[in-house]
Amino acid sequence: MSFLNSFIENVRKYPNKTALEFIDPPLQRLTYAELDQLVQRTAGYLQSLGLQPGDRVALQLSKCLEFILLHLGTVGLGAITLPLNLAYPPDELKYFLEDSGAKLFFALESSEEKIQSILPNLPDLQECIFLNPSEPNQFNSLIANSLITNYQSPISSLQDTAVIIYTSGTTGRPKGAQITHGNLISNLQALHEAWGWQHDDILLHVLPIFHVHGLFVALHGALNTGATTLLMRDFDGRKTLQTLVERRCTVFMAVPTIHQRLLDVPDAKTFDLSHLRLITSGSDRLPDEVFTGFQGTFGHTLLERYGMTETGMNCSNPLHGERRIGSVGLPLPGVEVRLVDPESRAPLPDGEIGELEMRGPNVFKGYWRQPDKTSASFSADGWFRTGDLGFREKDGYITLCGRSKDLIISGGLNIYPPEVERVLVEHPAVDSCAVIGCLDKEWGEKVTAVVVLHKGETVSGEELIRFCRERLAVYKSPKSIVFRDDLPRNAMGKVQKADLRKTVCPH
Repeated sequence: MSFLNSFIENVRKYPNKTALEFIDPPLQRLTYAELDQLVQRTAGYLQSLGLQPGDRVALQLSKCLEFILLHLGTVGLGAITLPLNLAYPPDELKYFLEDSGAKLFFALESSEEKIQSILPNLPDLQECIFLNPSEPNQFNSLIANSLITNYQSPISSLQDTAVIIYTSGTTGRPKGAQITHGNLISNLQALHEAWGWQHDDILLHVLPIFHVHGLFVALHGALNTGATTLLMRDFDGRKTLQTLVERRCTVFMAVPTIHQRLLDVPDAKTFDLSHLRLITSGSDRLPDEVFTGFQGTFGHTLLERYGMTETGMNCSNPLHGERRIGSVGLPLPGVEVRLVDPESRAPLPDGEIGELEMRGPNVFKGYWRQPDKTSASFSADGWFRTGDLGFREKDGYITLCGRSKDLIISGGLNIYPPEVERVLVEHPAVDSCAVIGCLDKEWGEKVTAVVVLHKGETVSGEELIRFCRERLAVYKSPKSIVFRDDLPRNAMGKVQKADLRKTVCPH
C-alpha cells in the first residue's frame, strides 16, 4: 500500500476534474486523469534510467510541474525522493548528494555552471539531468515515449521510505529524516479527519514544495481528497488575495510571514474572504498580533498547528471549537504527546514546562545511515524527543515555548525566548525580533534581543529594555538590544537563531 492509493482512487472518481493548475507563467492545468498519465509516463522514464526500488532521486528544482511529476513517479516506483532547497550552495549540495547516495539528480539548467564542479566526485550518482521549467515541452519530450507502467507494485511495506528530508543541521551536519509511506498515510488520514478535507475544496498553494508543509500537508492533502490545487510559483500578497476571492478558494495554508504580508496589503480589508472555510498557520510561532490582526481585517480566526520534519503534523487547533491564541491546539488523532523534564526525562504534570515527546504512526523511522543519532533521538520506551519545549493545559491544549537549544539560562534561571519576544513586539516601534542567549561571564548567558524596527521608526535600546522591565521580571528582560535591518529566515520564514548567535554573540 502506498500513500498514492488515494490519489489513484481519485483519478477513477474524478477523471475530468482539475487536479493542478499553475496560475502564473508558464500556465498549466491538468485534470486528475491527465496528471495520472503524466506521472505514469514519468515513472516509465525513470525506469528507463535504471531506477530501482530504494534508489534515491534528488530534486533541486523550482516550484514546477516537473518537480511534482518526478516526486510522484519516484515514490510510486518504490524509490525515494530527496527534495532539496534551491538556496543550497554547491558545497552543501555535494554533502546531500554524497550522504544520500542519490542515483539520479534533477536540477535547473540555470544552475548547471555553478554545480558542474561537484558532479565528478559523486560515485553513486549515475545521471544528472538539467531542466528548464519555463519550457514545459522539454520535459514532455523526455517522457513522451516512455511506457506507462504499473508504478505501485514495488512498494512492499508501509515501512518503506518514501522521502528523505534533511533537517536544518543546527548542531553539526544535517541529518536525513526517513519518512515512510506509513507516516504519510497516517498524517493524511489524521488531517482529513481534523480539518474536514472535502473533494470540492479549492486550495491556493503559495508555499515551497521541497518542505513538509508545502509538499506533505498542502499538496498531498489536496491530492488525497480529490481537491483542486491552484499553485502560485512566486508569492505576491495582492495577487494572493485577488486569487482567493476570484477563484472562490476554500482552503489556504501559509506561514506567519505570509499572513503578515497579507495584512500589509494597503486595502486588505476590501477583500472578502468569508467563503474560505479553513486558513491555517504553521512552520513558525504565530505572533499574537497576526492572530488578532487577521480576525480584525478578514474576520477569520487562523488555525495554528504544530509539526516538524521527523513527525509531520502533531497537533492542531480544532476546526470546530476554540482556536486558542498562542496555542498549537490538541494532539491529532493517533498522536500521543507527553511532557518530560529535559534533564531527568521524568514525566511532568499539566502546566509545567518541559520537552515534548511524541509517539504514533506519524513518527519517522530514523535518520539515514545515522543509527547513533536515531537512537539518541528516542527514549528507552520509544518516544521521539522533539527538542521543543512547552506545556499542556488541563484541557489538553499544548503551548510551545521554543526549542530546548534556544532556552536561555541566566543566573541559574530558565528564560523562554517567545515570552520575551511577545512583549517586545508590543512596542509600537518594533516590527519583529528574536531573543537569544549570548555567553556571559557573570550570568552564564545574557538575554539579547535582535530587533527590526518599523520603517521610519527610531527608539533606543535603553527604552526597549525599560519597556520590557515594566512588563516582565527583570531577569527575563533583555540586557542587550541589537538593531538589524532584517532577521535571517529560512524558506518557510522561520528565524534562524543559530545564524544570529554566530553573528551577534561575542566569541
